[in-house]
Order: sequence, then C-alpha cells, then structure tokens
Amino acid sequence: MAGDLDRETMERAYARWAPIYDAVCGPVFEKGRRAAAQAARQVGGRILEVGVGTGLSFSDYDATTEITGIDLSEPMIARARERMASGSYPFVRDVRVMDAHDLEFSDATFDCVVAQFVITLVERPERVLDECARVLRPGGEIILVNHLYSERGVAAAIERWFSKHAHTFGLRPEFPFARLEAWSRDHGGIQVIERRRVAPLGVYTLVRFRKEAAAEISSARAAG
Repeated sequence: MAGDLDRETMERAYARWAPIYDAVCGPVFEKGRRAAAQAARQVGGRILEVGVGTGLSFSDYDATTEITGIDLSEPMIARARERMASGSYPFVRDVRVMDAHDLEFSDATFDCVVAQFVITLVERPERVLDECARVLRPGGEIILVNHLYSERGVAAAIERWFSKHAHTFGLRPEFPFARLEAWSRDHGGIQVIERRRVAPLGVYTLVRFRKEAAAEISSARAAG
C-alpha cells in the first residue's frame, strides 16, 4: 500500500487543478458534495469547511448556516474569493489559506466541520482529524465524504495498482474506512454515528462523527 502524501506534492497538484477544477471535478463530486452539505445543514450554525477549494460547495448551503472555508492552495482560495465577491453567498463569512494540520481557530469554535474529498489526501489524516475535533463544540459533528478503499474483490486490486501512480496527481485511492474507525476509537469522545454509500452508484462514502459532551464522557466512564 502506498504511503501518505506530502504537502509539497499536494500544493503542486492543486495549483495545476485550480483553473479546471470546477469544470472537471464539479460534476464528478456533485452527489457526494451535496450529501455532505445536506448533513451539515441539519446540524446548522457555524460550519467549517476544510478543503473548501474554489468554493464550489457554497451553493449547497443556505442562510441557516455561517460558512468559514480553508484550503492549503492559494490559487484555489483566490477562486473562492471571487465567488464570495459576487454577493450571492452572504452566509459565507470567510475563506483563508490555512493548513488543516494546524487550524488557526480556538477550541470549540464550530458546530460542524465538513471535509469533502479531503481526508484521504492530506499528509497526516489523523492529525487533521484531531484538529477538526479540537475546534468542534461538544455535541457537534464532523462530516466526511470520500472514496474509501475497497477492501476486497476486483475493485481492491485495481485500487492497489492505481495507488502506485496516483500520488503525483494529488490522489490516494487506497485509504480504508478502518483507518477512520481506528482514529475515532483511539481519540476518545468521538463516535461514528453514520456510514453510508452516496447514491446513485455508491462510489463515495459519507461518514459522520459526533463529539460527545463532557457529561456523556463522564457517564460512559462511570458505566465502564
């Protein structure tokens, strides 16, 4: 299985993607993107979108939310700022160039953290998830949507072969759900509350985590 991606590779890859991202990736990611945003709208409130890219997801939110977006890629954020300048998305509060491994927000700032097609691409996924959990308020949710590794069958064999060539394009197709599950188990106070395939073809998987309140954690420890 190929190793984790590095920051320099990702910055180069997404600088190349920025001018064509909307046209190429917009239709491909549409179902997964909208599923994640719909789940986030049900939580509502202050939402952090990690890997906001060009702001393609802005139209999937509404005035019941307040969106802050971050991305490692300056060219991507420049395009997101152009979208904001149109005036069509008054609920988008801010977009910034920022490394998801070291979020520049205080603890418990957001009601929901969304990462669409991101967690399988970052250099240290568990570190990014730790940061997402840190800035999330108790009772809030982390919502991920991604293609996750097929653990058996023909699809798994194809993905193992493709992973040898994919990293230069900023892709990591060999990322398993088990890695997310292990993080939630080891982190403490974070539970997987949903895992489902996204229609129509089930290519992508939506995963929701909930951050327990302090009282819930204390109660669980007492029961144990």
